[in-house]
Amino acid sequence: MGLVSGLIPTPDDVSTTDYETTADDGARILLRWYTKDGVSPGSAVLYAHGGGMIMCTVADYDAFVSRYVSETGVPFLSVEYRYAPEHMAPVPVTDCYAGLQWLADHASELGVDPDRIAIMGDSGGGGVVASLAIYARDQHGPAVRKQVLVYPMLDDRTTEPDPEILPFLAWTYDDNATGWGALLGDAVGGPDVSPYAAPARLQDFTNLPPAYIEVGELDIFRDECLAYAQRLLSHGVSTEFHLHPGAPHGAEGPAVNSDLARRIMADRYRVITSI
Repeated sequence: MGLVSGLIPTPDDVSTTDYETTADDGARILLRWYTKDGVSPGSAVLYAHGGGMIMCTVADYDAFVSRYVSETGVPFLSVEYRYAPEHMAPVPVTDCYAGLQWLADHASELGVDPDRIAIMGDSGGGGVVASLAIYARDQHGPAVRKQVLVYPMLDDRTTEPDPEILPFLAWTYDDNATGWGALLGDAVGGPDVSPYAAPARLQDFTNLPPAYIEVGELDIFRDECLAYAQRLLSHGVSTEFHLHPGAPHGAEGPAVNSDLARRIMADRYRVITSI
């Protein structure tokens, strides 16, 4: 991800400020706040970076997050959540929940309406955010206006290769087994996996925030994302779903000026701006 991020210029109209909060086990968690100079729309987005639950940092995503902020004017709070294998489930989710609580608690001084906070993540971070929406609901925590799930990693049971897409995979089935195995250990694929780790294990989808979900046609997460969208809809959760034809995992990253990337990013900007 760091190599791909290097292909994307960092906007010069976005400023960052680093804060910290405390996780439930006492660990200190970095929070990076991104704002567009001179713009304060009142909404905000908490962001969980990708990396398959096992890699990447807030800094790796500086250009990506700054681009969202520059294009929409909406400030973002990026959470340096801890990941596997050193920190197994549900630590990534509870770390992000600490960040969500911090954002809600500091909303006034940051110029944010606490009723206009969304959560967003991509890939492994998309899975963390989907679980965060569930966890925040169950904890009766801060209100979440929308969950924005970008090709999210949702289901530890995605193990059976689809031969039609194997040649095009950017995130492979072996990668997936490594990430889930690190996060869940011996529990992976078994009957006792919590939705705070793998959100596709959830049974009760009621009262979750409205969702935006996107995934590429050539992504191993395609079927689990479609199934997740269907289950949200069947429980009365308003859901916008996009399946991008011919797109592999993370297609917009290395081809930022392609027509496909422009369409993908235009939809994300629209959703972010609507919060």
